[in-house]
Amino acid sequence: MKLVSYLKEEHEQLGVVVDGMVYDIDTLHPDLPTSMNMFLSYWEDYLPVALAGLSSMEEGRMMPGGSKPIEEIQLLAPVPLPPSCRDGYAFRQHVEAARRSRKVEMIPQFDQYPIFYFMNHHGIQGPGEVRCMPDHLEKLDFELEVAIVICKPGRNIRAEEADQYIGGLMIMNDLSARRLQGEEMLLNLGPAKGKDFSTAIGPWLVTLDELEPYVVPAKENHVGLNWNLNMKCFVNGIQVSSGNVADMDWTFAELIERASYGVTLYPGDVIGSGTVGTGCFLELNGTGRLNDPNYQEQWLQEADVVELEIDGLGKLSNTIVRDEDDFSILARKKNV
Repeated sequence: MKLVSYLKEEHEQLGVVVDGMVYDIDTLHPDLPTSMNMFLSYWEDYLPVALAGLSSMEEGRMMPGGSKPIEEIQLLAPVPLPPSCRDGYAFRQHVEAARRSRKVEMIPQFDQYPIFYFMNHHGIQGPGEVRCMPDHLEKLDFELEVAIVICKPGRNIRAEEADQYIGGLMIMNDLSARRLQGEEMLLNLGPAKGKDFSTAIGPWLVTLDELEPYVVPAKENHVGLNWNLNMKCFVNGIQVSSGNVADMDWTFAELIERASYGVTLYPGDVIGSGTVGTGCFLELNGTGRLNDPNYQEQWLQEADVVELEIDGLGKLSNTIVRDEDDFSILARKKNV
């Protein structure tokens, strides 16, 4: 099942996507809620009802009306108001390449435990324009990722049981202002201002039942589901990145185990995978410079269209837009 949140009469509306058409979720059953957050809060009650209604519709036993082509609606983030957002560091290839470009050894702790950082949950957005301040456009980067949403509360969740807390998968673009990020990370704190302006997710949330054909084993000595889903990024129609969700070394189950240690996870919490190998310009530029001293770096520019595409999860499209405010915090550094 593909679940979307979109704007209907200036309010958030939960819908289901069938063959490119969007139906209000309550057309599948009148008791279903009209918001994603409410649906997630009672996931185990509502999901079977929604799936039964969808099955009836696909089999022709129910003919709901009121649908619209997905191109004609204003999509929001599938989870418009997540209670929290975390981003993992699950792809070894990305970590190795990033460290190699800085001429430092691979950190052995990567293979000992998964890590994550907190993101600005108010910075979550769906497809569409990404508004950037001038400092964000200093080495602006995409990050090609996949994300999950938590569908029931849990604390101290063991990895062996964690997959049952995953409501579904969606595409994530963890947009990064590398100039800001690089400065603050020199002080061993962050990332903060380099990340908090926007994180795009979407275009929809795909429930796990629909992804069963893609399931593959986790990597050796790891626990949890993984999926064989090709990942690509296009900038202005030109492919710049490719990978696969199955390349994740740490699984979402293992990320959930660590994230929930001594802490309750709640329905609607979003957890990203971290960047796939080759999944950002920071990594691509670093590798390019190692191979060619004259390598021309590439970063996102104003008016660029960034499209992330993952098998089974759709395509997430965002356009980079310069904010009208020309204020710069980079220009306000103290002289010492």
